[in-house]
Parts: sequence; structure tokens; C-alpha cells
Amino acid sequence: MDVFADLIYGFSVAVTPVNLLYLAIGVVVGMVVGVMPGLGASAGIAILLPLTFGMDPVSAIVMLAAIYYGAMFGGTITSVLINTPGESSTVASTFDGYPLAQQGRAGPALVLCAVGSFVAGTIGLMLLTLLAPAFANLARSFGPPEFFLVVVMGLLTLIVVAGGKRRYGLLSALFGFALATVGVDLGSGQQRFTFGSPDLITGINFIPVAIGLFGIGELLYSLYQGAHREESNVTEVSASGPELWPKREDWSESAGPMTRGSFLGFVVGVIPGAGATIASLMSYSMEKSISKTPEKFGQGAVPGLVGPESANNAASTGAMVPLLTLGIPGSASTAVLLGAFLLYGLQPGPLLMTQNPEFAWGLIGSMYLGNVMLVALNVFAIPLFANIARVPYRVMAPIVILLCVIGTFSVNGSIVETWIMLGCGVLGFFMKLYGYSPAATVIALVLGPLAEETLRQSLIISNGSLSIFYTRPVSLILIAIVVLLVAVPLALGVRKRLARDG
Repeated sequence: MDVFADLIYGFSVAVTPVNLLYLAIGVVVGMVVGVMPGLGASAGIAILLPLTFGMDPVSAIVMLAAIYYGAMFGGTITSVLINTPGESSTVASTFDGYPLAQQGRAGPALVLCAVGSFVAGTIGLMLLTLLAPAFANLARSFGPPEFFLVVVMGLLTLIVVAGGKRRYGLLSALFGFALATVGVDLGSGQQRFTFGSPDLITGINFIPVAIGLFGIGELLYSLYQGAHREESNVTEVSASGPELWPKREDWSESAGPMTRGSFLGFVVGVIPGAGATIASLMSYSMEKSISKTPEKFGQGAVPGLVGPESANNAASTGAMVPLLTLGIPGSASTAVLLGAFLLYGLQPGPLLMTQNPEFAWGLIGSMYLGNVMLVALNVFAIPLFANIARVPYRVMAPIVILLCVIGTFSVNGSIVETWIMLGCGVLGFFMKLYGYSPAATVIALVLGPLAEETLRQSLIISNGSLSIFYTRPVSLILIAIVVLLVAVPLALGVRKRLARDG
């Protein structure tokens, strides 16, 4: 019963006029960010984070979180209407969403996506409400060795799911760790890699790096691909009438994929590093494998659209579990959110729900309300957001660049950080071009100080002995998971090579 009492308290925090206003703003901004191809949730949060300075921490995080899950809804619109995913997590929605739009069924496809996202978000929030306190209680038994291994496990998961670019993912993470070492060494008090610049004594702020890699970098990559030369070709969507609403058989075909995608997406989202992209692709593969008509997939199959879309949104909710209870982000977007928590003096982890209940439960309560706002927006304002997708990229790009520069400079009034942001923007373009992982870099940058601190604490406790990592039961389990994350892909790769050579 304590959980329900906490949830009611969370609703009482979320329904204050100020928090409702910022929740609505976050939901709308998230939808707009999701509709703009090449931006996505991580870029939207990073670019708009500086604008929240001076706000109440609860209101600020409620708005930023709404941008996060709102962008998941919005990214589907362009996937269905113009075959261009708003971000990587909605790639699977193009497989059957765009063929449905070509058949004149864009309206029903988007309504089904909206309802599927709502169902998945609600199921995910119910599981988050029930499981987050249990995770927090479990995490209270964690010491420095366990937290260090959880950080390693999260990064390894992110690198492993990078497919054939694992070495690039590893290099990206190591680069992020390198950036995290800039500043003052907490152990000795000596400056590290500051090159005599007083602006670097406090380290490299994650905000200019995140804005550069995700905002400027993604923008430059889209321009490189010729987005500024392309004319908008958005499918028309009726604002009303029977052609907007799905048929009865559409609803019956959607019930199973919605449910399966919701639970699958939540479980995958809880795993640090896996993320919504993996969840949506896994859901698509699962629905196709169990379908009685797999030949329809790719031709406009409703389960092939609803399943991945449900998994996508449930995964975004699942990713909040390790973020709130362990302080470990599972994706680039939650890494930026973690940075926002720290900026406001909030430390996600096992004690968050007891020491800052108004924040933790207020955020969870606001997500229930945001889910309702999003389904209403998606169903009744689809034509409006389709018009946003028609804004030419050559008009949008200068506005985004200006927001990036102003946002970065406004944080600390530092021209050095502005140059870091622009430099990371160029770097982000080349990382995207050659297959490196900006997400791994940002997550490693945010987690770097935690990894260094917990590693040092562990070695101090054990007098420099590494045995502390394999003599504690929980640490031993985490090490076994880490070994599996490394060994299984290697074994599969060897098996594939042997099969090819044989």
C-alpha cells in the first residue's frame, strides 16, 4: 500500500498549476522535436536544458522528461508520413507504417500508433511504479564495487548492441572517459589535462558536449545527406471523418502486438545500454516470426507497426528504472537527463525515493498525466504536426544552430564551452559518418566521474586488492554478466566465420 500512497503523493505534486503548465510545454515541445528528422529526444533535451535554469527543479525535470517521452511519440509521424524516422528508435515504424500511408491509411496508422504508445506507456508506468521501489531497496545493498561494475555493464551493453561497429563503440566510450578525466583529480588535488585554462579546472561540462554531438552533429549529418535540397513530400492526413479512424479488424490485430510489445519493451529498456531502438527491432522480429501471414510484413501489416511502436515507448519508461534507482542512464537521452538531475543537486540512486520523494514520485505521477496529454495530441492534432514536418530543412537548420550557440553560452557565459560545443558538433558529424557512437561518448562522460570514484573507493577498501570485485556475491553475479556480454558476441562471431569458411 505504501507504493500507492507514494503514487497519490506524486499526483498531488504533478497536478499543481505550475507543474501542469511545464508538463504541457514539455509534451508539445517533445512532439515537435520528434517530428523534426535528425534531432530526436537527446538533442532536444540537450538544446533546451539551459532554458530551464532558474526554474524549480521538479518543474524543470518534469518538463525535460516530457520532452524525452514526447519525442518518442512524435518520431513516428515522419516515419509513417515520409518514410523518415524522427530518430533511430522509430526506424522499425517505417517498415510497415509508410506502406500503410501509401495505401491511403496514414490516419488509421497514426491513430493506432498513438493508442499503442499510450497503452505501452501506461503498462510501463505501472511496472515502473511497482518495481522502482524494489530496485531501490536492492540497490541499497550495493557498495562501490557493485556500482563500478554496473557502470561497466551498462557501457558494455551499449557497445555490444552496436552490431559490427563494436570496436568503434568501445573507442567512443573510451573517448568519453578521457573527457571525464579533465579537471582536478579528487585524489591528489592536481590539475589534469587543463592546458593552463581556468575554464577547464572544473572539468568539461556535459552540456556543450551533448549539444554539440547530438544537436550540431546530427544537423550537419542531415545536411551532408542532402536534407536541405529535398522537397517536403508529406502524405496528407484528414483531420476528421471515417478515414482517420482504424477499422474493427485493425483493433483486433493490434491488441496482441500492443501487449507483447509493451512488456518486451519495458524489459529491454530496464537493461542499461539496450534502449528503445533495440526494443522496437526485437518486437518487429518477434511479431513477424509468430505471424500467420509473415509475407504481409513490409507491405503494410498492422502488427508490424503497432508492436515496435509499443515497444519503443515502453522502453523509454523502462529506462527510467535504472536511472532513478541506480543513477545509471541506459541511453543517450537518459544520460542527458542524468546530467540535468546533477545540475539541480539531485542524485539519482537508491536513496532518491526516500530523500527526495516529491521529485521522484512527482516525476512518475507527471508521466501518467503526460501520457494522457500525448494520446490526445496524437489523435486530434496529427494534421497539425504533419504540417511541422513540411518546414524546409534549410529554414530549420539555422534556427537549431542559433539555439545551440545561445543555449551553450547561457549556461556559464563561457566562450570556451561554446567553442567546445562547436568542436564537438564537427566531431559528432564525423562520428556519425564513420559509424562511431556519440551516445557511448556522452554516457561515458556522464558516468566517468562515478566510475573513477567507485573504483578508487573499492581499491581503498581492499587495500589495492582486486579480490573485492569477485569475493562479494552481488559483484560476482555482475562480473558473470559482464563476461557473458563479452564472450557471447565473440563466440557468435567465431561461429559465423567458421560457418562461412566451412
